[in-house]
Parts: sequence; structure tokens; C-alpha cells
Amino acid sequence: MEPTNTTTVLKSDFPPQSEILSFDDTRVAFASKSDNDLRKAYFLFRLVSSPSLMVLGKHASTLALKLNLPIKGIIKKTIFNQFCGGETIEECATTTKILDAYNIGTILDYSVEGKENEAEFEFGFQEILRTIETADRNPHIPFCVFKVSGLCRNSLLEKISAGKDLTETESAAYSRLKARIDAISKRAVEADTPVFFDAEESWLQEAIDNLAMEMMAKYNLKKAIVYNTLQMYRHDRIAHLVLAQAQAEENGFFYGVKLVRGAYMEKERLRAEEKGYVSPIQPDKAATDRDYDAAILFCLSHLNNVYFCAGTHNEESSLLLASEMDRLQIDRNDERISFAQLYGMSDHISFNLSKASFNVAKYVPYGPVKDVMPYLIRRAEENTSVQGQTGRELNLITKEIKRRKKS
Repeated sequence: MEPTNTTTVLKSDFPPQSEILSFDDTRVAFASKSDNDLRKAYFLFRLVSSPSLMVLGKHASTLALKLNLPIKGIIKKTIFNQFCGGETIEECATTTKILDAYNIGTILDYSVEGKENEAEFEFGFQEILRTIETADRNPHIPFCVFKVSGLCRNSLLEKISAGKDLTETESAAYSRLKARIDAISKRAVEADTPVFFDAEESWLQEAIDNLAMEMMAKYNLKKAIVYNTLQMYRHDRIAHLVLAQAQAEENGFFYGVKLVRGAYMEKERLRAEEKGYVSPIQPDKAATDRDYDAAILFCLSHLNNVYFCAGTHNEESSLLLASEMDRLQIDRNDERISFAQLYGMSDHISFNLSKASFNVAKYVPYGPVKDVMPYLIRRAEENTSVQGQTGRELNLITKEIKRRKKS
């Protein structure tokens, strides 16, 4: 069995379920959706509820795109339309305006990954700067986000994370990476738009953690602009959170963090088994849930120098944070605390939080269909594998369709 964390954190005596907020109102949850939108979403979630269809679709679509078969239109009208805002920032404008109308922020996420050459890294860098420029002109874009692995080879991050010496060529590549990350962080400060360093696989994460802390120390002097992301399905992340917050407080800067449960669990376990090391993943979902909620409470107890975003589709964790904010008499729109969910999922959480005046935003991925397929596959697999998630979406959609028919 993997080791579990034993770090002591703040515990709450306040019940996680609260009367202040309910996620049951599907009228609010799907206010932005037409009847046709709901039918399309129902059809899609029915498809991803079948593991066998998911495996078949994953391999068939990947192969078809590699062979340049004409299936882009089908993908774009189905799974892409459900989980992405468009292929470009400009195409995302329609999605952004819809979310604006319900006081839900947009987090533009250029979801292209796995690139390998300098021209692609430079293009990705410029695209991230474009998201910040767009946010600078639009008050409804509260955060920007990027993957460090979109700016350099994964092998470089893996080697740095393992503490290995770099070659002269690798050192030059690392210098370019740091220059790009510094430029992104500096522009975020100028735009007064916080930027998230996205979390990645554990064998890349040490390098990313160090880069994020370096940028925080440089740019988070007045408030948190640079945020790191912690995946709480790792059993070492609570200890990391406690240590990072202490380092920030000791050195006089603000710590910014986005809390998520995580997106690479199966890959992590498989690699650990293949290479014969102890898995970094929690022993079970209950341990992940425990550490996620403990992280929320820890951040709430250190708001003197912590800004945080609860990126979660979990109703209990969302209710816990909302309840604790009210109990502690923290303004619901306090800039230090935000909620976030992925576009195309958990609208019942996002829209009801917004209606209750909490800060909430949707991750809106974008990019060429072919390039965002890894992201789309993860979203589909997540809905297939996470217990009850697809069923929840289907039940909510069905409930709202029935409500509309009656009214």
C-alpha cells in the first residue's frame, strides 16, 4: 500500500453540507442551454458512459486524424463542442459572452501539448501571451493558464525533476524556458491577471514546482499573480502545501495555489508499476477527498498570505468551502478565493455558485481539433472512469428536460 500523509492540518467542526447553497436547481444550472443543447449533451454523455465505446472511439479517432480522414467535422460537432470553446481565441468569444451573462469567468486554456521542436514552443509561448492580452481587455477573464510542458520537451523537465546534470544544449533550452516563463509572469502582473502553472505528471512536476515558486518570489509581492497547481490525488501534496506556504510567508511573498484532484492517475500507477517505485497516488478516493478538503481548510486558515482556487467538480468539497467562507464571515467575492470547473461539466455547481455570488470560472480549452485530442480523450475517459460522474450529468440533464416539458 502507498504511504499516506500524516501532516496535521486545520480541521472543521462545521458540517460539509450547508443550507446556504444547493446544487439541485437545474433551472439555474442549464439556464444558458437550449433544448437542443441539452439533447446533444445527453447523447454525448450516454456515449462516454460506455467503456467499450470509449476505447473504440479513442483509437478510431486518433487513427483517422493521423490518416487525415474527414472526421474533424464530426469530432468538432460532438465531443469538441461539449468540452472546448473553439479552435482559436476568437472562436471562444461566443462561449465567453454566454458565461459573462451569468457572471461566470472564462479561463482561456490553450490545450495543445506534446510538442517537440523550438518553433512549436515559441508559437505556444506567443499564444499564452495572447491569452493574457485578451484577459487584459476583458474583465470577465479572471485567470490565464499554461502548461510548462508546452514550452519545452518533457524529457528536459523529467531530467531536471530527477536532479540529473544537463548537457550544454539542455542548459540552453532550460534558459529559454525560464525566459519565457518570466515573460509570461511579468505580463500577467502588468495585466493584473493571475496565471496558473498547470499540474502535470509527477516525474515532471518537481521542475514545475520550483519554477512556480521562483516566479512567486519575484512577482507575488503585493498579491498572488502566479499560482501553482497541486493534484491532491498525490499523497505528498498536503506536506508540499504546508511547506510552500511557510516558505512564502518566511520570504515575504504571497502563495498562490489551485487545488485539483488530478488528471493522470491511471498513467501514474502504470508507470510506477512498470518502473518498480512506490506509486505517488493515494490508496483510494477517500484519501484523496480527505486531503483535498484538508487543503481547502488549510488555505482558509492562512489567508494572510494565501490566494487559492478550488478547481473541483465535487459537490461536497464545494459546499465545504462555501459553508466555511460564510461561517468565517469571508465575503463571497473575496478575490483571494475562487471556484473553477471545466467547460462542459458540472454546470449545476458553476451556475449555482455564481447565482449565490461566489467567484467562479470555467476552464475553456481551445486549439486545433487534432492538437487538443489528448485533452478531449482525458475528459472522455474521466467521465467514463470516475464513479458516478457521467450518471450525475445524465440525471441532471434528464431532470431539466422533464422540468421544461412540464412548464
